Amino acid sequence: MFDGMAVINFMGMTISNKYTQSLITLVLFFIIAKTIAYIMEKYILNITSKTKTDVDDILVKKTHIPISLLLFFLGVKLAIIPLELTTKTNTTAQRIVSTVATLLLAYILIVVFDIIIASWIHGTAKRKSKEVDENLMKLSTKTSRILLMIIGILLILNLWDIKVSGILASLGIVGIAVAFGLQNTLGNVFGGVSLLMDRSIKVGDIIKIDKDTAGSVIDVGLRATKIKTWDNELIIIPNGKLAGNNIKNYVLPDPKARIVVPFSVAYGSNVNDVKKVIMKEINKLDNLDEGNDSIVMFLEMANSSLNFKAFVWLKSYKDRFTTKEKLNCMIYNALNNNGFNIPFPQMDVWVKEISHGHRKRPKKSKRVISKKSKKKLPEDMEDLS
Repeated sequence: MFDGMAVINFMGMTISNKYTQSLITLVLFFIIAKTIAYIMEKYILNITSKTKTDVDDILVKKTHIPISLLLFFLGVKLAIIPLELTTKTNTTAQRIVSTVATLLLAYILIVVFDIIIASWIHGTAKRKSKEVDENLMKLSTKTSRILLMIIGILLILNLWDIKVSGILASLGIVGIAVAFGLQNTLGNVFGGVSLLMDRSIKVGDIIKIDKDTAGSVIDVGLRATKIKTWDNELIIIPNGKLAGNNIKNYVLPDPKARIVVPFSVAYGSNVNDVKKVIMKEINKLDNLDEGNDSIVMFLEMANSSLNFKAFVWLKSYKDRFTTKEKLNCMIYNALNNNGFNIPFPQMDVWVKEISHGHRKRPKKSKRVISKKSKKKLPEDMEDLS
């Protein structure tokens, strides 16, 4: 026990040497810290492993070392007392140790809150039979970490006798000025929060924002969202812009997707026979959605062709592109094999000859086939190309 003369009674022996007292205190708390860590790792972890939830297991695994370190630094704080340092040196040493202990405590709280938040979100998703919202979990953990770090910094400043109230007042004034200067950044942050809360997009979704921007979402941050395109390019879009645009999400409301395959046959073809042949090809696909009926529709009598569209429902949006390419090949082969002509653009050119002022009867020239114009991919194929 410490007294005013810096004398300690240890196991019946009176020890007056201040360095010996500090060393004994330090060694004692080191042993206590190691013992606590051993007990938590060997015995408490064994007990928690038998419970239904794994939250307590994770808590013990991630906090037993920081807790033991916290106990050790408590011993360091007490070991400084017998050294009878000068007031200034003692105060500085105590503040340094207290700062380290505060950082350790903040780390422990951050770990605990991360585990609790993750457990709560996973539990909620399980009860509602939904997928875990990774974006919401990231936002919640980031927010809790920032708040705990701010509290830790304020406590450390208070330990060093730095007036927090003055700093907070100054930060309030500066914050107003910064808010005007960072309107776009703040807009992006609030846009990110709204996207996460609305759950309109999440990591892994396939989205299209405009004609040139489509791909897979790989990260939704507070400031920006990252999208990987089909060409393996990374596009970073500010959340403020994303929140203000129309977003086509191929994953929502469910994985089912419909593809549209246009095709044409020549005039004179039997429309009903065409529909039967193509439906037979569609039914050969092994990834059709049984909850929705696929259909072939005759939609237009164009200048040189009878135009059809096959509307095909698939089980998953992931099969859109590959199935569309496969079905195009099947339709082309089926039309050829069943004797249906596939038309192409063509025109007749008539040449009027005039000789010596006398008109001659118009003479039909040889038929000239127009050059094939560059065809644009159908819009829904462009989306996944």
